[in-house]
Amino acid sequence: MQRFNHLITTRPHQVRQVLISDLHLSPQEPALVQAFLALLDDCLALPALTRLFILGDWFEVWLGDDMYLSLLKGKRSEDEQMAHWLTPLIAKLKQLRINGCEILVMHGNRDFLLGQPFCNLFGGELISEPYTLTVGQQNYRLEHGDALCTDDKKYQLFRKIMRNRLTQWYLLNKSLEKRLAIADNMRKKSQQNNATKAAYIMDVNDEAVRQAITDSDALLHGHTHRPDIHQATADKKRYVLGDWRLLDKDTRQPKVSAVIGAVTDDEYSNDRLNSNNLSSDDAEFGLFEFEFFIR
Repeated sequence: MQRFNHLITTRPHQVRQVLISDLHLSPQEPALVQAFLALLDDCLALPALTRLFILGDWFEVWLGDDMYLSLLKGKRSEDEQMAHWLTPLIAKLKQLRINGCEILVMHGNRDFLLGQPFCNLFGGELISEPYTLTVGQQNYRLEHGDALCTDDKKYQLFRKIMRNRLTQWYLLNKSLEKRLAIADNMRKKSQQNNATKAAYIMDVNDEAVRQAITDSDALLHGHTHRPDIHQATADKKRYVLGDWRLLDKDTRQPKVSAVIGAVTDDEYSNDRLNSNNLSSDDAEFGLFEFEFFIR
């Protein structure tokens, strides 16, 4: 698999869109946060980049936008805002948006309480799944991927309940402390359940994939943490983005690695720089290995 760093150093003007998922960012994993900031620096240096997609599980857990927005209200000090681990991310995303790159965010199974008010801080847009992305003459269906794991009946019931607006209203009206307790309890139960599940149950169901891809030419998702390219049908492919992982953490040179997606276009003109129309035959999608070495 080609390295993302090689792509952006040899063909920076051809990178039009970047697609990532399953970062699982949290203050408890500073290496992953550093790696995401490094990716944003890469994006800021790409002159033709028009879109950044974050296809779910951006955060390890998201208990509501007020987790951060509360810092902007009341008597919270500016120093407290600046010290928050999310502040540098928001600043770089905002600069990316100012540079003309759209930031499109999709819910995952861990950050389904993420709202548009938080995305407004950096000019981002919360998008629903499935989302259709046209690349060349093909329509790619984008989704997080958990809805495709239909063999996991218990999870699908849980997902249906958690995605219900009434459930989310109920959760968001609890105090942040109670939401933290609920999330911690849910996480422990999930870890216990997953420890006894067969591997195939937590992967996508082939029939669910075939149904999902019926009206599209290709399928792109994350969630399973099993990056690869599969032949979904005789003439359609399924692309799987990878989760962000800290590797070799006990060595002298630990690194964060992830499989991400990118749309490239050989054509380079001012008109194409100002457009998200990638319907030319030169536009293509591919998976790339992103690496960040921890300093």
